Amino acid sequence: MNRIITSLSQVSAQYDALFVDLWGCVHNGVTAFPEAVAALQAYRASGGKVILVTNSPRPRAGVEKQMVHFGVPQDAWDSIATSGDSARAAMFRGTVGQKVWFIGQPGEEKFFEPLSIQKNPIEVTQVPLDEAEGIVCTGPKDPFADPDVMRPEFEAAIARGLKLLCANPDIVVDRGEEREWCAGALAQLYTEMGGESLYFGKPHPPIYDLARRRLTALGTEVPDDRILAIGDGILTDIKGAQGENIDSLFITGGLAAGETKTDRQPNAEALKAFLAKEVYDPTFAIGFLR
Repeated sequence: MNRIITSLSQVSAQYDALFVDLWGCVHNGVTAFPEAVAALQAYRASGGKVILVTNSPRPRAGVEKQMVHFGVPQDAWDSIATSGDSARAAMFRGTVGQKVWFIGQPGEEKFFEPLSIQKNPIEVTQVPLDEAEGIVCTGPKDPFADPDVMRPEFEAAIARGLKLLCANPDIVVDRGEEREWCAGALAQLYTEMGGESLYFGKPHPPIYDLARRRLTALGTEVPDDRILAIGDGILTDIKGAQGENIDSLFITGGLAAGETKTDRQPNAEALKAFLAKEVYDPTFAIGFLR
């Protein structure tokens, strides 16, 4: 059984680096959580490194701008690894072809800008579904619409054998008090219908490889047993950490607040029942990052 702690500082001395989820841990999609920010600032002041590891389909620069808007100060983190950057790198290697059908919202054109660190990217163009060699999905066109609205197009895509590149494996996210569907919900439906979905965010290895590269770029070599992953997604953050053999801190007051009966802290019995059902066992648990 994991250990319920009351603050990050109780265990942080065991680790030289943190891989920290953003949405639900550091901000709620509208504003920053002051206690979480303070905890990360204190950790960095003690010499630790903070890599923000997010399933956002945005490039790193876009997430940086978003955090300024939410009120997350730059002294709370060192670098950022996004699912979007990991997926973009794969797209520009030709993973789903050169002609792609795009599923996403207006304003996400930067996803199609090559990464400066990538050598010899292929040319990728957006085309209608009937001309596409593959699919790129950053999220639903309408985050409040049931993913089932995509069934007709998905049937046509599957009939043509198109692969779907998913830039954000999250199923849902809470923006303030509202819950929205994410790209992972569409990729899940596509797979259930018989299509092939490719993932590059948590819990899948590519984003952790990117996070380690970001850490190394800071001039810091940190072994896996000195890294702590922090997040509120049991099927993304915690499952991913287990797959990478790194310790984890489960934020129970995020997506699983209801199931774990979290007020300030989780109810121990409710947490135990939830983890038994999900079959994932974080190293530590806490109501909210602080």
